Amino acid sequence: MPSVTEAVQAIHSGERSSRELVEQCLAAIEAHNPQLNAFVHLDAPRARSRADAVDAARAKGAILGPLAGVPFGVKDLEDCEGMPTTKGSNWFKGQPAKTTSDIHVERLLAAGAIPIGKTATPEFGTWGYTASPALGVTRSPWNLERTPGGSSGGSTSAVSAGLVPFCTASDGGGSIRTPAGFTGLVGLKTTYGRIPGFNETRLSQNAVVGSVTTTVADTSLLLDIMAGPDRRDRVCLPGSGINYSNAIETLDVRGLRCAFTSDFGFAIVDPEVAAKARDAAQAIAAAAGLTWVHPVIEFDDWVPTYGRIEAVDMFINNDRSLWEQRLDELDPRVAPGWASASRTTLPRFAAVYNKRFAIEQLVAALFDEIDVLFSPMASITAFNAEGPMPTVVCGKETHGGMAVPHAMLANLTNLPAISVPAGVHSDGLPVGLQIIGDRYRDEVCLRLARIAEQTIAWPRHAPGY
Repeated sequence: MPSVTEAVQAIHSGERSSRELVEQCLAAIEAHNPQLNAFVHLDAPRARSRADAVDAARAKGAILGPLAGVPFGVKDLEDCEGMPTTKGSNWFKGQPAKTTSDIHVERLLAAGAIPIGKTATPEFGTWGYTASPALGVTRSPWNLERTPGGSSGGSTSAVSAGLVPFCTASDGGGSIRTPAGFTGLVGLKTTYGRIPGFNETRLSQNAVVGSVTTTVADTSLLLDIMAGPDRRDRVCLPGSGINYSNAIETLDVRGLRCAFTSDFGFAIVDPEVAAKARDAAQAIAAAAGLTWVHPVIEFDDWVPTYGRIEAVDMFINNDRSLWEQRLDELDPRVAPGWASASRTTLPRFAAVYNKRFAIEQLVAALFDEIDVLFSPMASITAFNAEGPMPTVVCGKETHGGMAVPHAMLANLTNLPAISVPAGVHSDGLPVGLQIIGDRYRDEVCLRLARIAEQTIAWPRHAPGY
């Protein structure tokens, strides 16, 4: 499967037709999706029709959009006109197709990209794996017994297997970066507000939308298209004035101060995962001319704080009658969270937000000393596809969130962060490296990711795909 940038060049030059690329995607989906369950809805006729329209326009010499003719998948938490959105839940399964698209999807469509279908997500994007009673179990092309991560697992499974050049994704606590790390992909969590949206975490302001791709150039190109203000989103940022596709090649990062942590002071981490992430960070820092510093990095476990904040958003985003009258239709692992959140009082919620404020102050002090923070993307490699989240991590009893705690800090404190491949574990699965930048410095994360791509060899797709 070509990268996004390769596909754009081939279609614009006439080397390949859009219809040919759409057919390649549909054939790959037919061959591999029965095992992977990456796509949960397809619209092949409409994709073919749109591809033919692109090819006809090119034949007439029309100016094509920057993504004209490139097929992609849309995460099933996000709306795409003409397709249903289930959010991975029986509450919404079987409902009519949407008549409008989310803002970032709208921009991809305007750029000429062709939505080919919807990709699987766990119910409401709740878990770090992708399985639900409504949509079934989604599997990693690296190992069908393992998860491609969550909640963008359908998207990472599809892109890693070469079913499509890219997919949309969203990240409220690592849901772009952790699955990207589990499947050897590039996954950027932008600064909150960089890409506008009808954001469903209106209270927590944790979640951002974006993409998963096989190259840093692809991620940058898609960000150039999706970023920028929209008056429908009151918290979106003004335009940065940065061309991210250029920044990944030209931004001077020499002398920036960097640090590495394997555990943030509390996480339980597989030693081999930690070692591969550290080696990758050192290689990138040397290639980029970064300056190592060694601040004390000690946090308390932030997973409970994160979880309580996220739970409240569920009530804001869904009709109260659903959780009061149809709770029994939810994934049995999701329903208890709704019941618990329904008992949250204002004083208890205020206490949680005070804990978040304390984390924000610690991060502010840390970034007085550094510009970039490296860490593993997760504590372990991908676990069982069916779930649940492991409660034994590296032989120690803990809570399920300890498998994937590293990503949540960037959401809680609104920092940009990106996952890039750091190598392959002895178990045959990818290890991800997280690069966290200072707030608003998305271009720094992307530039260092590009240097990583030039320094550390990684396969664009899972072996055999």
